[in-house]
Amino acid sequence: MSDAPLAGRRVLVTRRPEQTSSLAARLAELGAIVVSVPAIAITSPEDPAPFDAALARIEGYDWIIFASGNAVNAVADGLAARGRQPALVGPAIASVGPATTRALAARFPGCAVELQPTADFRAEGLLMAFAERGWPRDQNCLIPHGDRARDIVAAGLRERGARVDAVVAYRTVVPDGFADALANAQRDRIDLALFASPSAVESFASAAGETARVLPIVAIGPITAEAARATGLTVLAVAESSTVDGLVKAAIRCFAASALTPG
Repeated sequence: MSDAPLAGRRVLVTRRPEQTSSLAARLAELGAIVVSVPAIAITSPEDPAPFDAALARIEGYDWIIFASGNAVNAVADGLAARGRQPALVGPAIASVGPATTRALAARFPGCAVELQPTADFRAEGLLMAFAERGWPRDQNCLIPHGDRARDIVAAGLRERGARVDAVVAYRTVVPDGFADALANAQRDRIDLALFASPSAVESFASAAGETARVLPIVAIGPITAEAARATGLTVLAVAESSTVDGLVKAAIRCFAASALTPG
């Protein structure tokens, strides 16, 4: 394989700027021309009271379960707004995967992650990790999540006897000016678009209209791929692991298999 298997390919990245650096750097190393147009933005919950109440008693939980880096940031920012030090002392910490674990290390230095899936870095994998370790029956669990999050983990833990507070810690919204930024990006050829969440897919499909249907995409996992297909997008590949590396490898596969030809 060439050292630059993406040479000259224009790749649309739809993640937010703070989440894009490692992905953009890796794509550029492989020769891609990275076109960054964030498809989502993060803001506060419409009703912050339940999240504020959970933060006020955070030390009383047996587990805090993080399914995204956005949830990590929301908790860290929420504690800071209350004048609290960035620390999670007392509860055991569960993380959905390596990216979330890195976010925990960055925002909560010294934080030890007690539980993380070994391969399936999504809600289903997190439940499997609990199943292998032992269910937190009769324990108090906090799951800070986004307003569009699936209820898989909370429902699964409740079914096994856990007491779960699943609270909205942040909202996902369409960035101001997204449609215009996307239109500007599409004035030049885009060979492939990468998506890391269903919400990014929904924003893109709504803004791009019919042109979205013909743009080939790579999804970070099966849930994002399902959302893309539901909106009529053309999914060429799904990352084998829900990570930056998985996205990049899936993009390479698309071109290596001649699924795409130069524009």
